[in-house]
Amino acid sequence: DVQLQASGGGLVRAGGSLRLSCAASGFTFDDYGIGWFRQAPGKEREGISCISSNDDSTYYADSTKGRFTISSDAAKNTVYLQMNSLNSEDTAVYYCRLVAPGPSVNTLCCEHCDYYGTEYWGKGTLVTVSS
Repeated sequence: DVQLQASGGGLVRAGGSLRLSCAASGFTFDDYGIGWFRQAPGKEREGISCISSNDDSTYYADSTKGRFTISSDAAKNTVYLQMNSLNSEDTAVYYCRLVAPGPSVNTLCCEHCDYYGTEYWGKGTLVTVSS
């Protein structure tokens, strides 16, 4: 079975940084995409950053551009999200999602958009930013 393990969350002060990891296992897909989503209290889950295994193309939500960086280590089947300049609005539970075959990164980061493939979700990791 495909499993996604998100880790790296925690408590950080405003202006600080965290690096999240999403380790994927139990699959043999060559064509897939992995994305990071978050759900803040009282809000819907939103896609914030996604990456394609095909060409390493990336997507960033406007709220994270310039502050967050997504990267992947194919050998470890792990995707990272480096988060800098964190603020209170980044407080949320962060989830990773794998879709195979991988759609465009814009579609991958759109939870309710139509796509062809199968999705998998990991359990979330909590990020709390204190002011």
